[in-house]
Parts: sequence; structure tokens; C-alpha cells
Amino acid sequence: MTLRDDAGELQGELAVLRRALHQEPEIGLHLPRTQEKVLAALDGLPLEISTGTSLSSVTAVLRGGGGEPGGPVVLLRGDMDGLPVTERTGAEFTSRIDGAMHACGHDLHTAGLVGAARLLAGRRENLAGDVVFMFQPGEEGWDGAGHMVEEGVLTAAGRPVDAAYGLHVSSSSYPTGVFSSRPGTLMAASAGLHVRVVGAGGHGSRPHAALDPVPVACEMVTALQTMVTRRFDVFDPVVVTVGTFHAGTRRNIIPDDAVFEATVRTFTPAAAERAAEVAVRLCEGIAAAHGLTAEVEFVPEYPVTVNDVAEHDFLADTVREAFGEERFEPLADPITGSEDFSRVLDRVPGAFVFLGADTTGDPETAPGNHSPLAAFDDSVVSDGSALLAELAVRRLERLNSLAKEA
Repeated sequence: MTLRDDAGELQGELAVLRRALHQEPEIGLHLPRTQEKVLAALDGLPLEISTGTSLSSVTAVLRGGGGEPGGPVVLLRGDMDGLPVTERTGAEFTSRIDGAMHACGHDLHTAGLVGAARLLAGRRENLAGDVVFMFQPGEEGWDGAGHMVEEGVLTAAGRPVDAAYGLHVSSSSYPTGVFSSRPGTLMAASAGLHVRVVGAGGHGSRPHAALDPVPVACEMVTALQTMVTRRFDVFDPVVVTVGTFHAGTRRNIIPDDAVFEATVRTFTPAAAERAAEVAVRLCEGIAAAHGLTAEVEFVPEYPVTVNDVAEHDFLADTVREAFGEERFEPLADPITGSEDFSRVLDRVPGAFVFLGADTTGDPETAPGNHSPLAAFDDSVVSDGSALLAELAVRRLERLNSLAKEA
């Protein structure tokens, strides 16, 4: 039987795991219930398992029996954290945790990586090297991958990883079951813009006797959008989105300050450096023009996610051979989402791929990732497992062959 056939037999179990994870989403770096479920799902497999010290990660190493000692190592990654979103899908397995939801499909990633571990454990004697399974917390803005790299995930097998692969499901944009990626730049770098406009509070009926930070902060929000269109090359895109804005306690009180935060997405170091300079100066200048001050911080987060060209081509060929030509759709342009798997791809040749999991039949209009209505078809989990396992098997065989030829 093929890996895809074996994965199909695991589909029921993996869907049950996915739904259990979905009902108890956890946010950030510390995911004790999620970690517990992963450890239980891996129990009994011939894995060397360790857990993180600064985060609730799980690292599992599978020793292959079909290669030479000290042979190649492949890493497979699945992120595990949810988002601070209140679910409104109406699913029977909806989140039981107020204000938390697996709105980005990481529950499918976790179940899929468990499936890959089971598939490869069943073929351990023939594996031409070792596999590291990276179960990662804190992808959603917490740099969990960076923490795991610092804690040694890239040398968990006792020697450096030779290739790394990750997968991300999408509730929209791609037809269900279709894999999509591109060589080179795949996803944007991200940064956070944190602004506090400092004024002087007073009575809402007498704004002239106060220094109102609210309209000044609103002017900054609008000016940031104009900044993108007038200070940056259209062929080196920049995206600025203000996601939070907080000010005041009552309608008739002018507050002392107003606070907002924005995400900034760029594709080149030059654009990121310029965004930091221009955005900070813009906000400080607007505040000064109104006689107020602004405390502005630009915080770099994740670097650009870049697929190694050869690894991308290997991944695309693997999808076509294992699933059929129609199951791989080349991605024409990079996307402005960001990923901390970029931390791994900065150090190891590898590739990242998207997998359509739309439930509506119309991915163009379906609610997207991070929406409280985002719904993911968990029938794709087994195919995700099969692809990750195929990538590991095939890459280990190629690396082992190259080592023998050398």
C-alpha cells in the first residue's frame, strides 16, 4: 500500500484528534492541554520525545533503520496554537473556550503531523535517515519557531537537519484538497507598529481646554495608508493594517491618551527598514503638529518566508506524483501573510506549501483564515499527513544516495 492509502485509513482517527484540539484551543507559547493531547497521540510509537523548557513544544525524533548511522535528517513541522477569536461557525465541535478559536487551522496541522509520525513509524526500518517532528506553539505572533530553534530543534537528531518542510491549510482561496506554493519568496516579513498618542484629558464639552489624542490618532491611522501609496514603490509592496485602537472610558470624557497597534508587511529588507523610519517619523510629526507627543515603537517580528527553489520543485513533483497533476496549483505571487517557519527556512533548505480546506465549495468567497466564521474541511488532514511523510521518505532516499555517491 502507498503512504496515501495508509493515510486514508488513519483519516477517521486524525479527524477525531483534530476536533478534540479544536474544542480546546490554547493561545501563545504555553499550551498544556494541547501538548498533553499530542503526547497521548504519539504514545507507543518508536520516537525519542522531548518537550520544551520555555514553551509547550514537543520534539519527536524517529530513527530510520534503512540508512547508515549519522545519515541525513529531515524536519517536518506543525504549529499548534489558536487565536483570540470567538468562534461563530456553529460547528458541533465548536470551541469550548471563551474568546479562543482555532481560526487558522493549526488543529489540522497538529493532527496531520501526528499522522505523518504514525505513517513513518510504520516504515521505520526502511527509512534512509532520521525524521524530526516539530510540534510548535506560538506561531501567531509569539515566535514559537524562534524559541524552538534556540532550544535546539534543528539538532534534535544529534546532527543538523538537512531539509525542512511545513504545510498550512486555508479555509478560502484554494479548492479543497489542492496544494499550492511557489519557488523563492512565498510570504511577507511582519513587524508591529505600536503607538501611544499622549495628550491631556478634559471634559468632552470643552475640547479647547484639553489636548484630545483621539482625532490625532485617527489622523495617524489614515496617514499611514497614504504613506504606503506615496512613500513606497508599488513594485515592492507594503501593507499596513491597524488591528487595535483603544481610547477613553465615556463619551463625554476626553482621555489622556489613545493607543493603537498595526501590522506591517514587507517583502524586502529595504522596504522594512524604510517602513520603520517613515512610520515612526510620520506618527511623531502628526502628534507634534497638534501640540501632542507620540510614543512610537516599530518591532520587527518574522522575516520573509523563502522557499528554496530546488526544494520547492521537489515538493511540487512529489505532490504531482503522489496525488495527481491536478492537485498542485502554482502560486503566481507571494502572499502578505507571514510565518515563523521562516526562522527554519533561513537556516535549512526547505519548502512551505498551502492546502485548500474550504467547506463551502466556493473558496473565493469563503470566510478566510482568522475569521470567526473560518471553517476547515478536516477530510484533507490525511492527505497532509501523506504529503509530509512522502517528502521525508523521498528526500532521505535522495540525500542518502548522494552521500553514497560522494
